[in-house]
Amino acid sequence: MSAAKILVVEDELIVATTIANKLSRIGYIVTAKVTSGSQAIAKAIETKPDLILMDIFLKGEIDGITAAAQIRQQLNIPVIYLTAYADHNTLERAKLTKPLAYIIKPFNEIELQVAIELALYQNKLERSLQESQEQLETILESINDGVIATDRQGLINFINPTAEKLTGCSQSEAVGKKVTDIFQIFDEVTGTGRENPVAQVLETEQVVDLEDYKILISKQQSQIPICYSASPLKQKSGEICGAVVVFWDISEHRQTKILEDALVKEQEISRFRAQFTSLVSHEFRNPLSAILTAAELLDRYGDVATEVQKKTYLQRIKSSVGRMNQLMEDLLLLGQAETGKLEFDPVPLELEQFCRELIEELSQTGEGFNQITLTSFGDCTNAVMDTRLLHYILANLLSNAIKYSPANEKIEFNLTCDHQQQVAIFQIQDQGIGISEPDQTQVFQLFYRGNNVKKIQGTGLGLAIVKRCVERHQGEISLSSKPGVGTKFTVQLPLFPRRIVHY
Repeated sequence: MSAAKILVVEDELIVATTIANKLSRIGYIVTAKVTSGSQAIAKAIETKPDLILMDIFLKGEIDGITAAAQIRQQLNIPVIYLTAYADHNTLERAKLTKPLAYIIKPFNEIELQVAIELALYQNKLERSLQESQEQLETILESINDGVIATDRQGLINFINPTAEKLTGCSQSEAVGKKVTDIFQIFDEVTGTGRENPVAQVLETEQVVDLEDYKILISKQQSQIPICYSASPLKQKSGEICGAVVVFWDISEHRQTKILEDALVKEQEISRFRAQFTSLVSHEFRNPLSAILTAAELLDRYGDVATEVQKKTYLQRIKSSVGRMNQLMEDLLLLGQAETGKLEFDPVPLELEQFCRELIEELSQTGEGFNQITLTSFGDCTNAVMDTRLLHYILANLLSNAIKYSPANEKIEFNLTCDHQQQVAIFQIQDQGIGISEPDQTQVFQLFYRGNNVKKIQGTGLGLAIVKRCVERHQGEISLSSKPGVGTKFTVQLPLFPRRIVHY
């Protein structure tokens, strides 16, 4: 390590020479000996010593304290004051220049060396700390996140440029103010004020988790969507000395997310259109073809056909027309649901009677609806629901239960009306082919059909529309199933909707 360079400022030449000789013997380099404050400033600028030994009382217009102050301000060179005595006012002036030590005349070499070594070591620590602080401030000023630090009382003691920009307050305006005066946040959804995260941190001494959907109100009343996180500032002892909040503008991210969502939605619409076109083309062509074939057979062989044959042809036409009518109903409901215009027209009805009439109506198709057994629990004479949507829900679930069950197997249809919970529960249990676990999570998606039912006639629309009809009732639908054993659908609907559109 090279020897420290020291400037000696002493207006008595003999004393200055004595000090310089002592310093040389100890091993220091004396850059110069000067007798006035103005000379001290000039030589400090010229030689840039590591330390200055400065007599407080110097002849001339500039005393040692004034010279030390200017040198400290311009060059940040540490000073040790030399003094034989000093009054209180002089010492108070000297303190303002932040000297590293005082040496009382007269002194010996050991005292001088100890004072110098301690001063140099302290100056080294201060420089290291200052460099670390400057580096930290540079980092904080360079990052794109806003940073605000406070003391234990929630008063701001640091704010970086990004935070200045977002809050609209400069550092000079913000420092010393309450953080709640500068960092004002509101809930984006409700518009209500939110508890400031710094106050939460100081109260709980815990990190406040990241939050979004918050609005920062700037000084200029701009509304900026932000996310933020706040943490306590701790000393080495573990004591909380303040808090820091880091926040960032998510406007650009929000716009990117909107564009991404729009792109995904457009892709979904494109897929939906392709699937819809394919479905309509296929599902309408088949019954139309069946109608055309049956009509041609009647036209060609009607005079010679038996009554049984005629009845068969007519049944094919009737069945195909019914299938087309059902598909039209599905597409109508689907279109309303997908555009958010699914009509909801609840009226008073007696649920058990409604269910029995539905079973009777379905039995007219001759497709096994005589297998359904209805059991009712509770008082179901008083409810308010949309009959069209309820009819679709139950008819679809009952039709599926028949379609995917062995011939003549019973279908259990249970209706429970719980007036205490204000709900009606419809359960339809079959003993059919069941639904695999992977399929169970997707059966309510549009156009989705389970792997074990693809050979059975269907469009993949029914359950998706059922779910939308249930949701329009503000209800829930769930299922439990085991392949080869059967499936149970449970639909829970409010007995009385929260908003009755029409009676």
